[in-house]
Amino acid sequence: MLPTTVGEFIKILRKNNQLVDIEVEVDARLEIAEIHRRVIADGGPALLFRQVRGKKFPVTTNMFGSDQRIELAFGGQDTVNQVAQLVDFLTTMPPSLSDVWQQRRSIVQLIKSLVSLVRPSKLPFIQIDNPDVGNILPATTSWHSDGGAFLTLPLVHTCGNGKDNLGIYRMQIHDESELGMHLQIGKGGGYHLYHAEQQGRDLAANVYLGGPPALILAAIAPLPENVSEFILASLIIGKKLTKTTNPFGELDLLKSVEFCLSGIIPAGVRRAEGPFGDHYGYNSLRHNFPVFRPRVLWHKKDAVFPATVVGKPRQEDFFLGNYLQQLLLPIIPVVMPAVRDLWSYGETGYHSLASCVLSERYEREALTTAFRILGEGQLSLTKFLLCLDKPIDLRDFRQVLEYILRRADFANDLYIFAKTAMDTLDYTGESLNRGSKGLLIGIGQPCRELPTNKPSLSTTLIDQLEIFCRGCLVISGKSHDNNPQLATAIANQSPLTDWPLIILVDNANNSAASVNNFLWTTFTRFNPATDIYARQVEVKHHKISYTQPIVIDARMKSWYPPELECDSTTKRLVDRRWSEYFPICRDPLKSFDKG
Repeated sequence: MLPTTVGEFIKILRKNNQLVDIEVEVDARLEIAEIHRRVIADGGPALLFRQVRGKKFPVTTNMFGSDQRIELAFGGQDTVNQVAQLVDFLTTMPPSLSDVWQQRRSIVQLIKSLVSLVRPSKLPFIQIDNPDVGNILPATTSWHSDGGAFLTLPLVHTCGNGKDNLGIYRMQIHDESELGMHLQIGKGGGYHLYHAEQQGRDLAANVYLGGPPALILAAIAPLPENVSEFILASLIIGKKLTKTTNPFGELDLLKSVEFCLSGIIPAGVRRAEGPFGDHYGYNSLRHNFPVFRPRVLWHKKDAVFPATVVGKPRQEDFFLGNYLQQLLLPIIPVVMPAVRDLWSYGETGYHSLASCVLSERYEREALTTAFRILGEGQLSLTKFLLCLDKPIDLRDFRQVLEYILRRADFANDLYIFAKTAMDTLDYTGESLNRGSKGLLIGIGQPCRELPTNKPSLSTTLIDQLEIFCRGCLVISGKSHDNNPQLATAIANQSPLTDWPLIILVDNANNSAASVNNFLWTTFTRFNPATDIYARQVEVKHHKISYTQPIVIDARMKSWYPPELECDSTTKRLVDRRWSEYFPICRDPLKSFDKG
């Protein structure tokens, strides 16, 4: 049986030696986050901070920061198989009696997934009216550059046109009566607010903290607008989520959560929010976003406050995102029949890069399918898309890139689209939410052999040169500030013309050292419309044609936010107190079963 509350999940984690209790007092400002970062970097356990300075509630983090804990929370491959079977059944219409019998378990579970409603008298919460959230909740500050304390795992429930939406949008605590609501483009809650403001009315919202782990997974799922996240969560855990009527608002309340804030997002009100160190590994800067005004706070008597820490991948959200992709993959061919496989790379923050395996049943169908992907829900925020036609493991990025580089005809298969929407957290574009997209298709028979030996260069332009994979060089030279035209010069170096792809970075040795480093430094640091260069660029029949090598300038630019780093004061504090946090042994991993 999968956990239906945070308390149940903590018990499961403890039973499986996947949780460490920290008994000494810690600070929610910076200290908890740095402990968390060190533990997850070493593949360590979930953490339960029992004493948080100035707060009455304990804090838990890193609940999902490993494949084993993902399996304990969501059922692992068994749940993936169950969803695949259900999708197969629902897309075989009309089903035969044998189909119904074979899928009886899935049908019963689907029926059980309907959300039920109970009487308000059964509400198992303590009520606080007009709450000063900052003083009550142990909200964490993760980075010294953050604009304040944030709720990092808030489940924001809104409703529009009779359709519920549940999303995770970070919330900064502004003051005793107002929180920021970081509603991003392309997200359901943002659409609900847009329509409410068009009608001149406030938007009711509930903010849940805790609850079934499946609720968190459902909240980050890129579901169609008419599909309820509550139903997906119920389907995963195999039982109904129970609601009760809300005496202070129009949205019903979930019973299984640790905390619930009920209030409104006032129409037309915006307030500066941020900075915030986000999952791209940089600071989201300060911008105006909607606000949330809580009217009442409910909490369980023994409530545990859930939090997470984001930053340079891989963090806890990486494990959640990868599992979610596996879970939803069976749905992709139903929505887009020509797509056989699809994978977004968590090492790039997910929206920066995706690969797909597709069928080309007629000439240039690949282009049609790519447009379909780039126009589908949250996938429309994908910055760069790679398309291939062989069912290889898309998570093996070196293999994917080599396959495409052997086949891509840059004159016909590379497309760059300027002036498009961009993920709110990506700062490589021209302004907030504005940027560009790139598309590279590599299908059919190979059109080139890929070079494998380092070219010898006699030039002062290049300081470091490394091979990432066959056909792809990683090069560094002067910084963008000191030589903004370096990419153009490199594209015209004759010893490099045999290499189809060259990545220009600030430190080639570091960027080429691992797939994780390569993906992060490359795809979070370039805007396709302004940072892709070629030896020759021509316009034929209104189509831009490129001649190799293709050079991507992925150096840091002066207008980019800085890379996230722990401040020296917090680092020294955690160094000094490490044996206090883990008194049995200085290294918590020594007493932790990694499974």
